[in-house]
Amino acid sequence: MPFLQLDVTGHYSISDKKNLAAKMSQTYSQMMEVDIRRISVAIRELGDGGVWRIPHIGAEPEPVALMMLDIRRGRPAELRMKVAQALCVHCIEILGLRGDRLNVEFTQHDGDEMYHPALGGFSPNWQSGEA
Repeated sequence: MPFLQLDVTGHYSISDKKNLAAKMSQTYSQMMEVDIRRISVAIRELGDGGVWRIPHIGAEPEPVALMMLDIRRGRPAELRMKVAQALCVHCIEILGLRGDRLNVEFTQHDGDEMYHPALGGFSPNWQSGEA
């Protein structure tokens, strides 16, 4: 944990996905004050018809992208908004996603719900200034 998941309808090169994973990890690590080795990024290419949303009342569903961020509990709303905005910029710049067709959702977990054998076990709980 954290687990950053992006569901998309398109198909992208391995180098673009690797670049996006690196940028997302670096940004998240810096902004959320977390050890970059704890971050996992999944880019799921669901293909045509894989993710839909109705953009406004009375409209037909349109293809969209959805980013789910599983994070440690306790992050302030302002910080979550800033990291969501920054990660969206990477998705727009690297994959060419439309900002108006990209949503971000957060799921928050306590540190003892995230186990990393290579990093000594459970993740520390978040407190300002802690990694």
